[in-house]
Amino acid sequence: MKKTAVFITCLFMMMGGSTIIGLAGQATPNPPEKPQTETPQVPQKNKMTNAKLLELIKRIDAKPAGQMGNWQIKFEGHMVQIITDEKADRMRMISGVAKTDKMGKDQLYRIMQANFESALDARYAIAQEVVWATFIHPLSPLSEKEFFSGLGQILSLARTYGTTFSSGVFVFGGGDSSNQENIHDKVIKKGSEI
Repeated sequence: MKKTAVFITCLFMMMGGSTIIGLAGQATPNPPEKPQTETPQVPQKNKMTNAKLLELIKRIDAKPAGQMGNWQIKFEGHMVQIITDEKADRMRMISGVAKTDKMGKDQLYRIMQANFESALDARYAIAQEVVWATFIHPLSPLSEKEFFSGLGQILSLARTYGTTFSSGVFVFGGGDSSNQENIHDKVIKKGSEI
């Protein structure tokens, strides 16, 4: 045992200390350094702000309800709330889909499948006894295209709840869903109109 410990110590030194001797004399790799968690810096002129976001919102609904940083809009019968926090650099869009008291185990299972394969950047979520279609993104790097795509995806998730559970973009091939309805493209088209 003593010879093994000496050998491992010599090996450790020859490797430049890139491993740590673990329990029972086994070599284990050093833990990786923590990844950087800072949000990439967005050039000031391209940075999304509440004022710029309001301009995009008005392309969809000319008279949004609410106030700066907390708007309610309507598109083809669906209500969407858009909430921002410039200090925290976050943006969230939500649209109520269904009450959870009417939701069975099969539907809960199905929305989890959709989150894996057909919801894409948007997601189904549950809060306050409501199923929500949601899209969450850092505010400052949010592009026009990402905003309209996210809005289209949650509207599609709301519309297809109970049927295809689809964001309307495409379906990840490893799952169980198929893509049929496409409100997503309507939002992109309307948002692109100037």
